[in-house]
Amino acid sequence: MEIHFIDLTIFIVYLVIMLGIGFYFMKRNKSEEDYYVGGRSMSAGHIGLSVVATDVGGGFSIGLGGLGFMMGLSGSWMLFTGLLGAWISAVLLIPKVYTVAVKHKFLTFPQSLAFHYNKKVALVAGIISLIGYIGFTSSQILAGAKLASATFPSVSITDAILIMGVIAIVYTAVGGIKAVIYTDTIQWIILMAGLIGIGIPLGYIHIGGWEAIRATLPDSFLSLTEVTFVQFFNWLITIVPIWFVGMTLYQRIYACRDEKTAKKAWRIAGLFEWPVMAFMGIALGLFARVGYEQGMFTNIGFAPGTGLDAELGLPLFLRSILPVGLMGLMLSAYFSAIMSTADSCLMAASGNFSTDILSYFKKVKKYNTIKNSQVITLIIGVIAVLLATHMQNVLELMLYSYAFMVSGLLVPVLGTLMLKRPSAKAAMAAMISGGLTTLTLILMQAELPFGLDANFFGIAVSAMTFALFQSASHKNRVTA
Repeated sequence: MEIHFIDLTIFIVYLVIMLGIGFYFMKRNKSEEDYYVGGRSMSAGHIGLSVVATDVGGGFSIGLGGLGFMMGLSGSWMLFTGLLGAWISAVLLIPKVYTVAVKHKFLTFPQSLAFHYNKKVALVAGIISLIGYIGFTSSQILAGAKLASATFPSVSITDAILIMGVIAIVYTAVGGIKAVIYTDTIQWIILMAGLIGIGIPLGYIHIGGWEAIRATLPDSFLSLTEVTFVQFFNWLITIVPIWFVGMTLYQRIYACRDEKTAKKAWRIAGLFEWPVMAFMGIALGLFARVGYEQGMFTNIGFAPGTGLDAELGLPLFLRSILPVGLMGLMLSAYFSAIMSTADSCLMAASGNFSTDILSYFKKVKKYNTIKNSQVITLIIGVIAVLLATHMQNVLELMLYSYAFMVSGLLVPVLGTLMLKRPSAKAAMAAMISGGLTTLTLILMQAELPFGLDANFFGIAVSAMTFALFQSASHKNRVTA
């Protein structure tokens, strides 16, 4: 199936608009504060949509579509944990973080840890975050490339990686966080329009509606109770903590004009995660499963009963049902979903390197300029693209990055929220022990009890280590 001229034109126009937004804000960034936190003047609407676009967007086409294809409506509970994370952090984290961040002009998440602990803790946190977000950026670029290649076989994965990578890197590097947030808003609107106006109604009609769904799929696909406690718990301990340690989220808290705006933005983001995005993504994946069972993919090599990667079900479904013109719009929606996460991860990695790592060794203000920040963003973006060309498994890399960051950073953050005098040694020990535990279990591919993720054991070790060092620190203060 070749790309029709009309579809290609629509897609190119979309990419040009994204670049245009980046160059528009390039001329309006006057300081590093403008570049990384938008001058701390953003509205709740833009921030809220940017948060949900970043959090849901990258895994949307892959994760939710795949879950809907494999298990039906019960897969929506994965994003329920996103709603919980957003609302819990709005109550516990934002009031603690926002005022201090504005007073001390923080640009990154590790700077908050530097305030509560010391600069060495912030340095290690910056390194952990940098590694995680380079991995995230690479995985999102590869995810978009795989989806585009599955939808249009004439586009190779390598070509798609280069197209996505160049566009996302350029508009992010030149425009900074404002370009990211405003493009996120536009990308989210395009995605929603594509799903509500095109994908869901056409898909529903094409498979034959409700009667065909009931006749084709077992009842378990239409139930909300077909998820085990362990499965939900694994989602819970992976996704909720990200709202407390995600650099992309801290940048958006700092970018809000006041604390009330930040809380409102997080409430908006939570509601759009679940039920809105959750059920739309699951529904499309479910439609794809019906189409697959009906033999819709037989002509492209996937007859019913043959092996099909669940995550490719949705793009193959849309490829099968969409006419010329609408395919270009849906491809734009796909790229919007992926790039809205890729650009945010790129900004996070850039901020970590510039503010938390480089500034630790180069304590001279002249290094913190917009031009240097743009160059750093560009270099990290190129590294992410190169990694994407050498990777194969998108979701594994995403989950490894999540697990590494959460198990390394969650407990020290909770220490700042719950303790008056958290120990820097305890934080350092918790970061190293938690991160290494999770990484070791993942690399060993260890068979873990009760079906729990490696992340659970990493967090547990981190918490125990923190408690031991914190207790020792308290005893030393008492005896001193």
